[in-house]
Amino acid sequence: MKTLPEVKVGVLNFQGAVSEHVEALSKTLKELNLKGQVLTVKTPEQLEEVKGLVVPGGESTTIGKLSAKELAPRIVERATGGMPILGTCAGLILMAKEVYDAKVGSVEQPLLRLMDMRAIRNFFGRQGESFEAPLTVPLLGREPFPGVFIRAPVVEKVWGEAEAFATYNGKVVAVQQGRLLATAFHPELTEDLRLHKYFIKLVLDTL
Repeated sequence: MKTLPEVKVGVLNFQGAVSEHVEALSKTLKELNLKGQVLTVKTPEQLEEVKGLVVPGGESTTIGKLSAKELAPRIVERATGGMPILGTCAGLILMAKEVYDAKVGSVEQPLLRLMDMRAIRNFFGRQGESFEAPLTVPLLGREPFPGVFIRAPVVEKVWGEAEAFATYNGKVVAVQQGRLLATAFHPELTEDLRLHKYFIKLVLDTL
């Protein structure tokens, strides 16, 4: 019987729902009967320890500024080399090759620019305009996925190797490109672990 490898995954730790992602990933490893660790990542050295990375929600400009100097180029290198990444909300914005703001238009901010998509920041308004909606996500099975949207972006356009895997009211809210996943909603703020399980399975494929 094949022994399953130990899984080490990280959560980028600048701001946003870091502890919620750590908890969701820890529960996921437990439910999948996997040995592993969930680490928080702030430095290139910490990044070296992990085989998959979550870029959580938060203010994308803040995360971008904080990680631009040393960490961002290394994240891009690792992603190009096949490391799975899950970006949620602000994480989706950082992973997009093009970003616009719903009010101010084109924006310049440090980005990872990993995925063939154009994101519109703050599409669903500010904090007060947060909501939850059931999403059809065939990738995760027939049961609707609880989409928690908080000042959420949308994806206006995908091209190249990027593929939409969930929409809300006709707008793209989740994209996959190889081992890269990006969602406009917050899976870590729900009890549903299916997206985190899918991410961990992508990590397992690389071990």
